[in-house]
Amino acid sequence: MGASLAELVRHARELSAERDRLVEGIANRWAEAFWGQPLSPADREELWAALAEEAVRALLKERPRQWASEAVRQEASEIIARVRARVERLLSGAGDGEVGG
Repeated sequence: MGASLAELVRHARELSAERDRLVEGIANRWAEAFWGQPLSPADREELWAALAEEAVRALLKERPRQWASEAVRQEASEIIARVRARVERLLSGAGDGEVGG
């Protein structure tokens, strides 16, 4: 018999929490790398665009066949946006981390 709805919800929550931890860890490392660097807003914009493009390229190359390419693009874009938002908050001193604040 298949998994119960409660088990599926619990598993989805665990995956979501793990994704959140990974995003936070990556963002913290990027913020530390950016801190004190003379990057203009245009430089940062170009960097984020390149990171998003590379993430999509890598995921499309390694994705299981059942994952639609548009779904992969959307998920990669959402994750990069979350990392970027966290990095920008940390660098502005508005985050709860130590970088920049």
